[in-house]
Amino acid sequence: MIILPAIDIKDGNCVRLVKGDYGTAHKVAESYMDTARMFHECGAEWIHMVDLDGAKDASQQNKEIFLDVAKNTKLRVEVGGGIRTPETAEMYLSGGISRVIIGSAAVKDPELVKILVKEYGERIAVGIDAKNGMVATEGWLETSNVRFTELAKAMSDIGVKYIIFTDISKDGTLQGVNAEQLDEINKACSANIIASGGVKNIDDIKKCRDLGLYGAICGKSIYSGTLDLRDAIKCAN
Repeated sequence: MIILPAIDIKDGNCVRLVKGDYGTAHKVAESYMDTARMFHECGAEWIHMVDLDGAKDASQQNKEIFLDVAKNTKLRVEVGGGIRTPETAEMYLSGGISRVIIGSAAVKDPELVKILVKEYGERIAVGIDAKNGMVATEGWLETSNVRFTELAKAMSDIGVKYIIFTDISKDGTLQGVNAEQLDEINKACSANIIASGGVKNIDDIKKCRDLGLYGAICGKSIYSGTLDLRDAIKCAN
């Protein structure tokens, strides 16, 4: 299993949110580059980066940060947040980003996902974020009437190989992963599932590993010190 330490960017700063609430944004690191390099020194091969401004308004005001990390570290970078057109995806992928995450557009514009998967294959991931089992969109500001497993099956059927699943009620809370929903989505489709939201400590890494997931994203747990990244990587292998 792959461990993906996370950096969320808002207004150019490294921040974390609680349950996706932009009003809870607080700075967790001074330098995105120093943080990314520290992750690599701990043994990480991937980094999960989110453009919080982009998720809300589909802008790419933080794009240079993600491209900088891809260019000037040895990490493979996956980026999500506001990627809703082929042009935006192409800009990132041609600029050195390894994988882009389609979020809201997977619900609102599945044709876009089809086009991107046909063009870029495994470099396209879909982020499925759920509130009470229903998919949320627009930076988690809206909730759809689509159940998370339905969307996972639909995306898997059109060739999506990677799905990042977030239980919003757990995100940024250090309350532990939602093992039940992770198991459900993993069994519902053939895509590789990456767990996001709620990871607190090594027990959560073990749960994700034992469920047979492809990966786990760790953010607040690393910044708050409840999870040691080196230990997580060792446990996942």
